[in-house]
Amino acid sequence: KEIHDLFDVTLFSPRRLAYPADRSQRPPADSSTGVAPRKGCAERAGAIGGLAPARSFFLPGPPVAAAGSVHEVGRRHDTISFLSDYGTGDESAGVVRAVLRDLAPHAHVVDLTHDIAPFDVRGGSLALARAISFVPAGVVLAIVDPAVGTARRAIAVEVADGAGVLVGPDNGLLAPAVSMAGGAGRAVVLTNTDLHVVASGVTSAGRDVFAPAAAHLCNGVDLAELGDSIDAEALVPGLVPLPRHDAGGVVCEVLWVDRFGNCQLNVGPDEIAELATGFGHQVRVSVGDLVGMPTVRVASWERTFADVGVGAVGMVVDAHGLLALVLDQRSAADELGIAAGDQVLLDAVGDDQHASPVASPVASPVTLGPTTASRPGR
Repeated sequence: KEIHDLFDVTLFSPRRLAYPADRSQRPPADSSTGVAPRKGCAERAGAIGGLAPARSFFLPGPPVAAAGSVHEVGRRHDTISFLSDYGTGDESAGVVRAVLRDLAPHAHVVDLTHDIAPFDVRGGSLALARAISFVPAGVVLAIVDPAVGTARRAIAVEVADGAGVLVGPDNGLLAPAVSMAGGAGRAVVLTNTDLHVVASGVTSAGRDVFAPAAAHLCNGVDLAELGDSIDAEALVPGLVPLPRHDAGGVVCEVLWVDRFGNCQLNVGPDEIAELATGFGHQVRVSVGDLVGMPTVRVASWERTFADVGVGAVGMVVDAHGLLALVLDQRSAADELGIAAGDQVLLDAVGDDQHASPVASPVASPVTLGPTTASRPGR
């Protein structure tokens, strides 16, 4: 089953721009057609807070071609959509933004979120999949990287014929979003250290590897210059939990709990057609110990949160086309005692036969290769 079945899809809009390889021929920094990469402001560190003068942390850009030569180096981009688990309690996310600003001052940075739970690759990949339909064409920078500094690869993956590039760790974080954008085109491992920030350690790849790569892409550096090419099929897939039908019911999983406590499930309206077909219909919701003594509530399928009765559990189609368990102005997660990753059984009201699902969830790998799946209608 494709990730396309779980989320609506909007592809990036293709755009091309021929860009001179000779830096002397590139437009000035305030031009609307291009901004050349430049060194960082660390050369001016001696003027800030009494710090000792220091050379730039940023190395020179890639070797330039012979004077007068022009070649297509991949689209320049003016937007970087940034997601991470950095939070906002310290300078980490801000420093990455500073590197982006320093290397690609023309690029606008859109902060998708920095509140992914620490180390939660699954949560980050699903958040990116939810957002990818709405981000502008450009570079997507995603950093949830528990294995930073290890042998895990740093990658950049082209999608939509080069209209977008996703940059991040090769740990499954990017895979669902890449699949939703139509599958991978070219992919590289970010091995060209000439385009990295010089650092004494290896534990800040977001600042030292991923951010410079995103900025150089915005400046018109071709993807191939960032590192060694790799077959997209060799990249780490993401795992997307899938619902299953069992004994007249549907065993599903909570994909995400938003800040209001609404619980997004990995099922759409069509997948519960045998249980409910429209507003006002009710289904039985079982959570907790599904093989023993679960907590059981009845949920009514409604159009809006306000249509759910006071204190009642409701079910609505959320902004991504999936079903969500909700309460009106209260937390369904708190009411039902569930969280992301928990299993939920939906079955018919009045049916005394409980399904007996196993405890382990069903999951499907999402690969990064091109896909021929059509855009879903819902």
